[in-house]
Amino acid sequence: MDLSNIKPAKGSIKKRKRIARGQGSGKGGTSTKGHKGQKSRSGYSQRIGGEGGQMPMLRRMPKYGFKNINRIEYKAVNIGALQELADRKKVDAIDINLLAENGMVSKKDKVKILGNGELNTKLDVTAHAFSKTAKEAIEEKGGKVIII
Repeated sequence: MDLSNIKPAKGSIKKRKRIARGQGSGKGGTSTKGHKGQKSRSGYSQRIGGEGGQMPMLRRMPKYGFKNINRIEYKAVNIGALQELADRKKVDAIDINLLAENGMVSKKDKVKILGNGELNTKLDVTAHAFSKTAKEAIEEKGGKVIII
């Protein structure tokens, strides 16, 4: 076997259907669209969710809910996770860049520090928001809470 006799598998290559290329092609005339009617005309596109006279599902379902455009979505990080990071990296100051480098958050995330877990060392923590328990735990150990 060599490169000169390589062929695609049988049945894997299909010829494209060439519509509206004359009567001789077998697909001229009505161009596979049948006779007359809305679907045979140019520019036809069916409305999304249209059910042909039946009340569409989109209109049968009630509207509900509310999306607050002013909501700020925070990525939560517990002080227990901060303690683990401080032990592993031997640091005494933690900010968003350090958290992002270690895969805990992405650089674009807004970070909120929560008070779950234990803190054993003095840490200076920089984040967008802190829970009351996290703030107390950090300050209790002599660390600083810096809000961005």
